Amino acid sequence: MLDISVDCIKVLNTDGTVSHMNKSGCLALGIPVDEKKFGMRWLDLLPPHIRKRGRVALKKALQGKVARFAGMSCLPNQEPEYWDNMLTPIQHTNGEIIQILCVSRNVTQQYLTENRLRDISERDELTGLFNRRSFKLQLKRTLAYSRETQTSVGLLLIDLDHFKHINDTIGHSAGDHLLKILSKRFNQCVDPERCSVARLGGDEFAVIVSHLENENDVRELAEVLLQQLNQPITYAGNVLNGGMSIGCAIYPQDAVDQSSLLSCADMALHDLKARGRGGIRMYNPSMMQLTEAIASQLNIARQLIRHHTIQPYYQPKVDLKTHAVVGFEALLRWHTTSAQRGLPSQIAKAFKDYDLASKIGEIMQQQVLHDIAKWIKLGFVPLPVSLNAAPVEFLRDNYAERLLKKINQLEIPTHLIEIEVTEHMLGDRGSEYVIRALNKLKQHGVRIALDDFGTGFSSLTHIRDYPIDCLKVDCSFIQKMQHDPSIYAIVQAIGLLAPNLSLGLIAEGIETPEQEELLLQFGYNIGQGFLFESAIDANQVISILKQGQAYLESHYSMN
Repeated sequence: MLDISVDCIKVLNTDGTVSHMNKSGCLALGIPVDEKKFGMRWLDLLPPHIRKRGRVALKKALQGKVARFAGMSCLPNQEPEYWDNMLTPIQHTNGEIIQILCVSRNVTQQYLTENRLRDISERDELTGLFNRRSFKLQLKRTLAYSRETQTSVGLLLIDLDHFKHINDTIGHSAGDHLLKILSKRFNQCVDPERCSVARLGGDEFAVIVSHLENENDVRELAEVLLQQLNQPITYAGNVLNGGMSIGCAIYPQDAVDQSSLLSCADMALHDLKARGRGGIRMYNPSMMQLTEAIASQLNIARQLIRHHTIQPYYQPKVDLKTHAVVGFEALLRWHTTSAQRGLPSQIAKAFKDYDLASKIGEIMQQQVLHDIAKWIKLGFVPLPVSLNAAPVEFLRDNYAERLLKKINQLEIPTHLIEIEVTEHMLGDRGSEYVIRALNKLKQHGVRIALDDFGTGFSSLTHIRDYPIDCLKVDCSFIQKMQHDPSIYAIVQAIGLLAPNLSLGLIAEGIETPEQEELLLQFGYNIGQGFLFESAIDANQVISILKQGQAYLESHYSMN
């Protein structure tokens, strides 16, 4: 009768030996049916790692109680199997326990199903790492244990720099590939006894480190994590270039609860990204003020985009000899609630954010190009207009194509458009995207100006390697040249250099006739500044186009 059951059934004597075993029990143990091992100790049939549980259950059953325990077994060359074991005492009519009935049920499928469901709820589907929900539970448990043991915990928040641009230019499958490879590398380079790695979402990861000896433990691990990008990651023939920013905080040194620790690590990460991205930053209390300022600037930028309040203003570029307007620079402005105009410096941090900078750049391009098209339609002879480009805008690999498409759609001659780039962006990560875009624009007749010339590094190298048409000398040089002999010499040298390299030259920030006169002596022929005109709206540009030189001469005489 017992052999009909699919459950493994054994009848045990009170001394723990096997009195009877059914056919399913023999098969589960890999024992021939005709060798039922009667008289063998039941505990010896159990895998060594669960014998302790079996011993406790047997003792409980001999006391007249039903006992239950779970276990896993694995026969040679077979997959592990999971069992639910129940021991029930068999009693004589007088109450004496005469035997123990052991029923073992194979629950492997149920166990695997439950594990899969648990993985779905706890693990990130793409990478297999812990997900955000599991991360928070892990952090909570780790901090609770650390309070009891009076040990320290490190928290590292990791952000992949410019990940969005990989998705935008190569595709989401490339981004997914990068995430999977990095996740595998992260898991391989941490100590599983002390560390938990999680993907919080998108390109954000977190690592919890328990039993810290000191701050150097966190730094050393962060360095190891950074090195995981040293070995190139390729997808469909493309090298997936990117960087990594890591913000770190320590419990209880920096924070005494979960929420505060997360905030501190996040502040360290944002502080690092605000200063240029890439590397490691440990939290310190002074970051709070900077973090609040950054958050405020990013919020203002989002509001400008959402409420469509961005408006280009145009500062005239003036021929220093004739005072004729020869072009304009389009500058970002917006109207504030105090009836004043907002300035780019008030949202400077937004220009380091790929998404925000790209959206602001798109809006400025659209509005400026529509203004130029309007002036042409009104019958005016338009003047060239320059547009500033934030470094991260070029991380979109089709920057040039998108701009040229807009220009062509509005039938604007390309020679009327100039793009201003800074020296700093030419040396940043991703400069290969910059030079590709600039070459493309130059081939189609768009002019390229190097803005803030002299404030960056290796300026002469940039002139040689990039398709530059014009140098714009930063206003800080113009303001100081009359009082600082070294700056005087630099401004003079640039005036001699540019013509020999067939480059145009523009001086920014001219405020006095004396500065203008000195620049003329140095060979500068075009300038901008409050001496001539501040930035004006599109309607005032129409006045200049109507009146020509007479407009500026009238304004200049008043100054």
